[in-house]
Amino acid sequence: MSLKVNPNRMELLRLRKRLVVAKRGHKLLKDKRDALIQEFISLAKENKKVREELEEKLIKCYVVFSNASSSMSRISLEESLMFPNAKSGTEISYKNIMSVIVPKYKFICEGKYYAYSLVDTNAELDGALNNFYEILPLMLKLAELDKTVTLLANEIEKTRRRVNALEYVLIPDLEETIKFITMKLDEMARSNSSAIMRIKEIIRK
Repeated sequence: MSLKVNPNRMELLRLRKRLVVAKRGHKLLKDKRDALIQEFISLAKENKKVREELEEKLIKCYVVFSNASSSMSRISLEESLMFPNAKSGTEISYKNIMSVIVPKYKFICEGKYYAYSLVDTNAELDGALNNFYEILPLMLKLAELDKTVTLLANEIEKTRRRVNALEYVLIPDLEETIKFITMKLDEMARSNSSAIMRIKEIIRK
């Protein structure tokens, strides 16, 4: 569908410049979309790998902890885990992936993750808590990947819509309008030429 414009040379030049910009923007957005898709696929594979590793380690952790808790009384287990000495937190930073700002999580822990007497507990409890402690960074890594993949997917969808809008709407409309103005100007030029020729003919007579 051609745009509603006045068919004159100034408008024709303006639309031609706009078409050049639109085509350049279309190429840049397509390149961005393709790069985002490649990054998305790479991170999605890493996400799947980390998730499987985490699930496997969690199962082992629960098995070890179940064995440890079964050899201790419920009261002793609760007293052992009631007052931990460790303080844990997450340090958040950000990085830029193709103009998409994604988070980076870093696990921070101060102090010991156990605060119980080694005399009143068994070695299996130590191992279970150590296993849980070691998978915390992996859980943060998975959360980071999940968030990054979601943000990239949203950006891919937005970029795809922009590419389609340029490719199937704006650029065809500009090309059709330029063609329409060119035809109108040619028609006006032919009409003017005919009028000039008639005037000359009248003057000669």
